[in-house]
Amino acid sequence: MNRRHLRFFAALSAAVFPLTSAAADALSTGAWSGYAAADARLFPEAGLYTDQRQAFVGFSAQPEYYTAWDGDNQSLTVTGFARLDLQDETRSHLDLRELVWRITRDDWQLKAGISRVFWGVTESRHLVDVINQTDAVEGLDGEDKLGQAMANLALYSDWGTLNLFWLPDFRERTFPGEEGRLRPALPVDMAQARYQSAAGRHHQDFAARWTHAFDIDALEAGLDVGVSHFQGTSRTPGYVAFVDDGGRITLAPYYDQISQTGLDLQLTTDAWLWKLEAITQDAKTADRHTEAVGGFEYTFVGVMESDADVGLISEYLFDDRGDSSPQPFDNDVMIGARVTLNDVQSTEFIVGGIVDLESHSTVLSVEGSRRIGESWKLSIEGRAYANIDAADPLYPWRREHVLSIEMARYF
Repeated sequence: MNRRHLRFFAALSAAVFPLTSAAADALSTGAWSGYAAADARLFPEAGLYTDQRQAFVGFSAQPEYYTAWDGDNQSLTVTGFARLDLQDETRSHLDLRELVWRITRDDWQLKAGISRVFWGVTESRHLVDVINQTDAVEGLDGEDKLGQAMANLALYSDWGTLNLFWLPDFRERTFPGEEGRLRPALPVDMAQARYQSAAGRHHQDFAARWTHAFDIDALEAGLDVGVSHFQGTSRTPGYVAFVDDGGRITLAPYYDQISQTGLDLQLTTDAWLWKLEAITQDAKTADRHTEAVGGFEYTFVGVMESDADVGLISEYLFDDRGDSSPQPFDNDVMIGARVTLNDVQSTEFIVGGIVDLESHSTVLSVEGSRRIGESWKLSIEGRAYANIDAADPLYPWRREHVLSIEMARYF
């Protein structure tokens, strides 16, 4: 947590967090949980760039403290995270994922502090998930997020839930070091980050999301709807090339100001899940564009008279910028399967691939986990790249096939 986070939380706490005797008692009776893990990342092929390694060993820990009082209507959650990478020191980092106070009343809830929020329903991409910055040196799927300073007011009514967000401090994206893998073709100097707004990382961002669940009797289905809007600093950086003091061409992250409106839908009927995420985004330095991902998941329950469930997944990914898009999934199809054994070890895994319908560039993925005993969990995650076209944004990653193995001890 940096000084700005401390000042923000201290001021906010002084204004809205009266530490009653009940709260003080609760602080001494809270519960700790979390995990500590060791992991390895293995790259079977040598990297494209000098000094890149093929094996990485690391350790991580995520302790969490939770306490509640006022009949569970108020709570405090503190979640820290630490990563030590023995080969890529740039991957080593500390983060305060959560330091958030919550108060709930009949028709509203307020959260204040540092927290994480997830929006989205689809499997292959989460277009509408725009609140938190991606911790890009963690998991391979981009779903690990940095803590974000915020105040979040949720209003509950018969017409749905309206969440309002004030996001006063921006988090810059993390990047692997020069010896690391899964990095851009040129090294990134995070210290040279640049902003479209003169306010830089202190630009005040705002967001709102309305959600509601409808029953559709004619289809015997349920429809979950989310409509969101974000105004502020883009969590996805562009890049500006410059010559550093050593005479090398280096990239500086560039964070534009954007206005993004999103829609997410999930229709549930029997064994079918139909999903859609779509956004339209206008940036200060780029034309408005539209992205979408949508598809279905069909689950076979109790396959071959066993306890196992198998879900078949297919999604289409679209970006109206086409080949000029800085991201690789502009006209692609994802096909995958989710297997849940429903055993006492909670064994589950998902395999899939995304294929570009024009260039046939292909990304294959596998993720799985299984509990061992009462406290241990083994997780694997892998990616492989095939037929990557030279014009594809993934071309610098064409040798970045990777298998990650993690053993975690939960407490």
